Amino acid sequence: MKTSYNHTHSSGFLFSAASIIFLALLLSCSHKPPQEKGNFESSDLVELVKLDSSFHLDIRYATNNNFTGRPVYTEARAFLQRPAAEALVKVNKELKNYGYGLLIFDAYRPWSVTKLFWDITPRENKKFVANPKKGSRHNRACAVDVSLYELNTGKVAQMTGQYDEMSERSYSNYTGGTEEQCKNRDLLISIMEENGFTVYEYEWWHFDYQGWEKYRIQDIQFSEIK
Repeated sequence: MKTSYNHTHSSGFLFSAASIIFLALLLSCSHKPPQEKGNFESSDLVELVKLDSSFHLDIRYATNNNFTGRPVYTEARAFLQRPAAEALVKVNKELKNYGYGLLIFDAYRPWSVTKLFWDITPRENKKFVANPKKGSRHNRACAVDVSLYELNTGKVAQMTGQYDEMSERSYSNYTGGTEEQCKNRDLLISIMEENGFTVYEYEWWHFDYQGWEKYRIQDIQFSEIK
């Protein structure tokens, strides 16, 4: 799904680069992540490609090719909490038996980006974005957005819908699409769930790792992660 500045997204609303940049700056100055009480695990963020160089990255939010129409990340990188990252490596190894590897769209996401997504998304599509009052599991570095690529060709596998498409084609149980598209989606979901991840019902690409609630919401930028 190609989007660009001053381009209308399929959900029917119009963005300009200047307005979104202004909004992002406003949000960063006037809002903070929710204050959470309780005991949490220490954060141990791991850069995925350093664990397995065969992961393919397509970090859409570092480009114009996403539903906002502009970059919201300054770097095309992907991080997860160590247990989730190690589980994803296992998924990638298992997929090789089927001729596929993992394509990663997004992983850890700063809370301020979640807030931006919520504020610019129309009410009828809120189910496709996380409420910043509760935070996203991406903010805890325990959620990842993924697809498949073919090992032999490097081509992206066909799925029932496009990444970040706000339609029923994104539902994990969508019954339309071709036989190949459904087979690829179901293979991805099956192997991810065998390794401790759970698919989000409205997004075939979004998976939460078990134990996500043990980690705090974070709002640190990629450049701050050591």
